[in-house]
Amino acid sequence: MADPPGGAALLKRAPFLLFLSSRILSQGALQVQAVAVGWQLYELTGSALDLGLLGLVQFLPVLLMTLPAGHVADRHPRKLVVGSCRMAAGVAVLALGLGSLAGWLDRTAIFVLVGLLGIARAFEMPAQQALLPGVVPGALFPRAVSLTTTAGQLATICGPAVAGALIVLGGTAAAYLPAAVALLAAGAMALAIAVPPHVPAAGGAGLARFFEGVAFLRARPVLVGAVSLDMVAVAMGGAAALFPVYARDVLAAGPVGLGMLRAAPAVGAMATGLFLAWRPLRGRSGLRMFQAVILFGVATTGFALSTSLILSVALLVVVGAADVVSVVVRQSIVQLGTPDEMRGRVAAVNSLFIGASNQLGEFRAGGMAAAIGPMAAAAIGGACTVAVALAWMRIFPALRGIDRLEEVAEGAPKPM
Repeated sequence: MADPPGGAALLKRAPFLLFLSSRILSQGALQVQAVAVGWQLYELTGSALDLGLLGLVQFLPVLLMTLPAGHVADRHPRKLVVGSCRMAAGVAVLALGLGSLAGWLDRTAIFVLVGLLGIARAFEMPAQQALLPGVVPGALFPRAVSLTTTAGQLATICGPAVAGALIVLGGTAAAYLPAAVALLAAGAMALAIAVPPHVPAAGGAGLARFFEGVAFLRARPVLVGAVSLDMVAVAMGGAAALFPVYARDVLAAGPVGLGMLRAAPAVGAMATGLFLAWRPLRGRSGLRMFQAVILFGVATTGFALSTSLILSVALLVVVGAADVVSVVVRQSIVQLGTPDEMRGRVAAVNSLFIGASNQLGEFRAGGMAAAIGPMAAAAIGGACTVAVALAWMRIFPALRGIDRLEEVAEGAPKPM
């Protein structure tokens, strides 16, 4: 079998370039916002628990609204949903910046505005995932996921570094305001993407429609294993909420060090994503995903115990590299294994699991750090991630046995 066209073919497609550019701006702006709001909140309260609550505030809208958001993504043009959500996020970040300048931004206002960001993200994530298969042909999809992930990680590298420098130079307002402008621009670019006319999913908006994505996944153990592995492993092992604590109290590195910690996983992810776009996985893809999750947990445990900034950054690079392998395999399995008319609702369930893994992971890390200290909390989380990966290998043998990612698309149900 001939290999599909390379990543260069993707970069010649104007719709994909717009998709990619919008993703870079949006992801970079959100990273700047995340660094600024974490630093500002920890300076205001000095509470690791508040950093965990920040993750919970972002997760609650995802929990409550993601399934309806998946139905919206199947009923309405996906680029319209993505563009509108990014612009709404830009308005919320603009309010954070203006509140910092005016002096009224306190703990409560931060939680409210971050919650609004969570609402925008809840509707954006399913639509964005479901939009990509309409932008590129199926043969290029795994490479497109790799390049898109790489672009997001490039923004994640630049965003925290820029945020740390801006905070040092002009305070948190100097970070929020450019991020707001970038989000508004990203929304406009998303609206300009040329895609085939959207065919709305049949049926109304009843409660049963919202849960069709859940029913679809439940009937397919491979997809259940793929999305649940990420949720449980990252919820246990995620340590990003503790980066402000490590930067200030463990590593004594300040806001610039915080930017380095936030950017380090993206360095590993970007390098790995570029490699996978050039040389995608050609076999034993399921096993490679499990191996990557185990490496993620081991590197997280090493980071937890490190008191050296250089070693901590290096271990976080490994964390990012391992994570992107898992992301590419998982996203390819879920999207290629789902017919187009169901992609919004299935992507909504996947987004719910991703949101749960990230935000509940932050809440878990912050709560445990407040109780037993940051180093113990992060180390236990990394060890739990390894245990989860080993357990899932036994529970979902079909997922472990996937060879080529194209097999998932070949076995996917076809539209009627």
